[in-house]
This record gives sequence, structure tokens and C-alpha cells, in this order.
Amino acid sequence: MEELEQGLLMQPWARLQLAENSLLAKAYITKQGYALLVSDLQEVWHEQVDASVVSQRAKELNKRLTAPPEAFLSHLDDLLRPLLRDMDCPGKATFSCDHVAEALILRVRSELSGLPFCWNFHCIPASPSLVSQHLIRPLMGMSLALQCQARELATLLRMKDLEIQDYQESGAALSRDRLKTEPFEEASFLEQFMVECGVTNGSISSPPQRLPEACSVGDGRPFVTHLQNLYTAVTRREAQARQKLRDAGDPQASGSASPHGTNSQLPSQLEESVSSAPAHPEPEKEPTGTSGPVQRPQLSKVKRKKLKGLFS
Repeated sequence: MEELEQGLLMQPWARLQLAENSLLAKAYITKQGYALLVSDLQEVWHEQVDASVVSQRAKELNKRLTAPPEAFLSHLDDLLRPLLRDMDCPGKATFSCDHVAEALILRVRSELSGLPFCWNFHCIPASPSLVSQHLIRPLMGMSLALQCQARELATLLRMKDLEIQDYQESGAALSRDRLKTEPFEEASFLEQFMVECGVTNGSISSPPQRLPEACSVGDGRPFVTHLQNLYTAVTRREAQARQKLRDAGDPQASGSASPHGTNSQLPSQLEESVSSAPAHPEPEKEPTGTSGPVQRPQLSKVKRKKLKGLFS
């Protein structure tokens, strides 16, 4: 079942839009079984089963259908994959969910070989370690990566200010005054941002102005729409770090990877992973189925360019 656990970890989250509500979900299906994780942003549910459970449940729900478990798993993958990508489902499949005690039952109705096909995913509350593995640790890693990105952007802005200063000292003038900007000061910018967020000296001092817009979670749409490349890059790095621990015979490898083995490497190693990670990576199916202060750039390193564009 380790393949299912690793495969599920590296899948991105997607919106599961049902008639009665909207959920976040991720799934990984092979011919050996499937793993499914579902959340309504209040609770998280999980189911992981092997082919023997699939075969038994298929017999109970579809008495007129006789097929190997691989066929049912392949059909479930064909139904879930488009749904998690906001695409039309083949065979006019319908999905619904029910809360039974603490469990969540996700029901699927479609056709297989011209006969009605039914399936129920029996999802139980996810363990704290699973929630940490799929949400808490990746979100912390993403926060560190975004902080690193903000620092690099601040450095780029200071470089641009130095370039503009060099142009001005060479006699260039801005042709349109409305485009003039003040030199970027990172400390002042961060202080003003915190004031607009209603935070002063580490405490909430006034109703926030910018924070609700910037941090509105809603139904999770911004998270699954804009940040899944970064999410999959972080979880891939997490899985690689855990595999290194296993290879080294570290007993911690059976749980979460050591923070020093994963997150400490994130800022310097993430860029390549993010650029290469697809928005919704395909599951690997078998045939059937914090950093110190940034050094201020030196003016002598700025290459002189021919004056053009906004400068005359």
C-alpha cells in the first residue's frame, strides 16, 4: 500500500463540486487499489483500499456485473479524473455524498458495459498524521517558498531602482510623469502592509483593510486554482526526503520526514520543481489501469544600456 500512499501525497488538491456542497479532494488509483482524501475545510476524510476490498464491494453493489477488480478500478479512475479537473464526466455519471455519523460516503452512479454501475467510497476521519502530511507540512513549506520568492522580488526591485538611478545620473528623464515611482524600501513596504492588515507591533490594532481580500479562503477555490504547482513541488520534495531517510535506515522514515531534511532545503531547491510541475500531474498508472539579510547589489555591476522607451 506504500505506492498508494506516495501516489496520493503527490497529487494536487481539486474542487469536487457536488449538487449539495463543494469539497476539496485528491485521489490516486492503480490496479492494486485506490486512496482518496476529501475535505470540506472543516473536517478531512480518507479511504484507502486494496483490490480485494474493491472486488468484494463491487459484488455487493453490482450483482449483475462480473469483472476483475482492475476493471472496476480503471472505471473509477475514468470517472473521478475528469470530475477533479472540472470536466464533463463520461457516461453521465452522477456524484453525491452523505454524512453518516463521523464518516462521509461519496456515492457514484454511472454505467459500465451498458449496465448500471454503483460505487460508494466509505471515507472515515483522517488521522492527525495524515492531515499533517497532506495539508499542514505542505502549507508550511509553501509559506517558506513564498517568503523566499518575496525576498527575491524585493532584491529585483532594488536592482531596478539602481538601474533607473544610473539612467538619471546619465541625464535621462522620464517622458511621462504619471509613471514615476519612489525608490523601493522593503522595511517601509512591509510596515505599511501590516498596518493595512490591521496589525501594529504584533497585535491587532484596527479593522484590517487588505487582509480579508488577501486571505479569503472561501470554498478553497483560490488554493486549488493558483497554488497547486507549488503544492505538488513541495510534496514531491517531502517524498524525496522521506525516501532518503528510508534508504539510510532512519526509523523516522515511517512517519513525517525530518524538518531539517526537507523544509530547510526548500527555498534553494524549489524553483526548478515548481517550473516543471504540471497543474494537475497524471497519476502513474500501470497498463490497466529562512534566510539571512539579502546583500545589497552593487551599482558597478549594473550594465549600461542604450536609453530608450520611457526615457528620452
